[in-house]
Amino acid sequence: MKVAFATQDLTRVDAHFGWARNLAIYEVTAEDYRFVEAVQFAEEKEDGNEDKLAAKIDAIRDCAIVYCAAIGGSGAARVVAAQVHPLKLAQPEPIIELIVKLQGVLRGVPPPWLRKALLKGEERKFDFADEV
Repeated sequence: MKVAFATQDLTRVDAHFGWARNLAIYEVTAEDYRFVEAVQFAEEKEDGNEDKLAAKIDAIRDCAIVYCAAIGGSGAARVVAAQVHPLKLAQPEPIIELIVKLQGVLRGVPPPWLRKALLKGEERKFDFADEV
């Protein structure tokens, strides 16, 4: 699955989603990860301008998760509407450490929200025989 990280320095999640200079995107599996791309944006100001979110949401549209230091209510709603799960961190953390933690969860029994995120882009299949 693809995972996005809101970052100012491309090494840590240290940015508010709406005014992050970069979104670092990685492909992450339980066994491996690889850097896909860094999407860069002009330096944003905390100005309440909702239009700046469109480009960021377009950049993460094929991601399952976006990690950020903070995200506003309307930004979070728009991210969720794009079927991306926002994860807000209490303090800056290195991207690689977050990936390693995520891989540990993927190797175990992922929580329901993560299982749903893993299915992003796949056709939903219902096997009613499993419901009995």
